[in-house]
Formats: sequence, C-alpha cells, structure tokens
Amino acid sequence: MRKVPFFSLELQSQKLKQSVMDAVSKIIDNTSYILGEETTRFEDSFAQYIGVNHSVGVSNGTAALYLGLKALELNEDDEVILPAATFTASAQAVAQLGAKPVFVDIDPHTWTINPASVEEAISAKTKLIMPVHLYGNPCAMDELVSLAKKYKLLIAEDAAQAHGARFKGRQVGSIGDMGCFSFYPSKNLGAMGDAGAVCFNDPGYEEKLKAYRNCGKDAAGAFEYLGFNYRMTNFQAAVLNIKLPFLAEWNERRRAIAQQYNTSIVNSKVSHQKVQESNYAVYHLYVLKVDDRKRFCDHLDKHGVGFAFHYHSPLHLQKPYTYLNQKAGTLPNTEDLFARCVSIPLYPEMDQLAVDRVIEVVNMY
Repeated sequence: MRKVPFFSLELQSQKLKQSVMDAVSKIIDNTSYILGEETTRFEDSFAQYIGVNHSVGVSNGTAALYLGLKALELNEDDEVILPAATFTASAQAVAQLGAKPVFVDIDPHTWTINPASVEEAISAKTKLIMPVHLYGNPCAMDELVSLAKKYKLLIAEDAAQAHGARFKGRQVGSIGDMGCFSFYPSKNLGAMGDAGAVCFNDPGYEEKLKAYRNCGKDAAGAFEYLGFNYRMTNFQAAVLNIKLPFLAEWNERRRAIAQQYNTSIVNSKVSHQKVQESNYAVYHLYVLKVDDRKRFCDHLDKHGVGFAFHYHSPLHLQKPYTYLNQKAGTLPNTEDLFARCVSIPLYPEMDQLAVDRVIEVVNMY
C-alpha cells in the first residue's frame, strides 16, 4: 500500500539546500545576522510582489498582526470584527492590544468572512475589520472595502495563508490598510524557521513599524516608542529571497492539484470550499467538509493517506475567548465547518501517483 504524507518539505529543501548554504556562509562571513542586507532586499522584493509601496520584515506572522494593528493605533475599548474561523493569532493580536475581538460567521460556501455578518456586528466602538483569507481563498474584499468606507473603518488583512492569492486581479494583502503575512515553514512561501511581514502603502506607517519591531528605536538610534523585539533575522530573509522566485510556480502546482481534487473527488459525503470565479486561490490547504469526521479520518488512516485538522474548534468556543460570552450556536456556519473539516494532502512536490491515490481513497469513503 502506497502511503501519502499529509505534508512534506523534504524535496523542496533538498532542491534549495546548496543555495541556502551559500547564503548562510556569506552571512557568517560578514556577521550581519539581524536586519541586514538580506532583510532589506526581501522587504523590497516582497513589496514589489504584493504590489505595495512598503514591506517591513518581522520575526513571525503573529508579530506582523500585532505590529500592524499597533501601527493602525488600535486601542483599548476598540472593537475588531473578524471571523472565528481562523488560527488563534488573528484574535490574539487584537486581545493583547486590549481591544475586543468581535467574532462573526463565515459564508457557508467560501468559508471566508460573511460581509452581511460584518455589517450586523458594527457598533460605535468598531474600528477595524480583519478579513482572513482562509486556506488561501480570497475574501469578498469589494464588499468589505465598501463597508469600511461607509462606516469609516480600517482594514487589516490576515493573509498568512494566502501568499500570491488575488482578488479580482489584486494581490491580497495590498487591498486593505495593512496586509499581514506569516512565513512559517509550511506556508506557500515559507522560511526555515519563523518570519513574517507587514505590507502597506501609506508611508506614514513605515517609521513606526520599523521602530516597533526594534525595541522602539528610530532610524537615528533614539528610543521614540515603547517597542518590541520582533526583528527578522538575515538568515530567514536569505531563505525567503531564494524561495520568492519559485512562489508563482509552486502556487500553480497547488492549483493544478486542487483542480484535480475539485473535479475528480466525486462523493456525496464530502463537500469542497468554493472559490469565486474572478478570484485566484492559492490553496495553502485543501480542506474537505465531511459527514462524519472520525469515520472519514479512520478511513484515510486505514488506507495510508495523511490528514490534519484546520482547525479543531472555532475561536469563540475556545478557552482564551470565553470572556466574550459568545455561546455555541451563535455562528452556525463556522461551527458546522469546524466540526466537519479535514485537510487532505496538497503540496507542490506531490507527484501524480500521490494525487491519484488521494482521489481514489476519498472516493472510496
């Protein structure tokens, strides 16, 4: 029986190993380990790729969210509307700044934030909307931007799973006031460790963000702000500089595999995430919604196909957010997805035999 792992970086890492070793050798020789030439080069290249004027490299994706919201002057008693269908970092950044996460439901088909639910949740304290491009599927940004203009709100995009995804031709992360990215190793563009970036167009944010990430120190060396130690290392920047030119190719391979899953997995017991025709999804994850998650996972395990959960439970029902008093049943689409979702194998280095095997096993369920 051929086994198919849920995910593997082995082939990609081996392909790029010598280039990475050469870059590391140069960094060791010049002893510039943090916020050096490689970091600056990546910031410039990634900004150009995303289609913004500025990109600031930071230590991880959670730091990107935290610093992005800080630069947008999110304060205590402000409210941020975001989906409960996301990784905890999205809401964690809001809560740790003293603001209130306001969880809303997702669209039952795209599994991204529902603009109608957003509008219902807007209050006098709402300052910001945080769309999460879940699994690499762009949110309905035109409707969200319209709401932001109507109610004079800011938008911070959580694009941690959506490097290269496009909404009606525009790169996600370039549409709101801020775009926040993670380069965790398993991402479409992943470092060999933790790294992140904040992308934006307004030059007024650049000085603050670069100071916040570096203990509050401005370009002249004075400590102007109460900052943080969220600096990007030159090693991670070098890895990202090596990988960025491959991102379009890797995303196309992900999309090709996803298209095979979309058309060849034909089983009434499972359903797929819907992508709007005008959008370009990059399938950081390929997630199915199944009738009986335990039975489905037992079936995959029996036949040697890897799987994972993204995620076990929606945020409004998890312990850190119980103080918000959002009870079970308040976000039915989100709760249904997270009770039934299973992520199946998808990564650029999958060969056709592995793809065919996953399709075969899912259709056997």
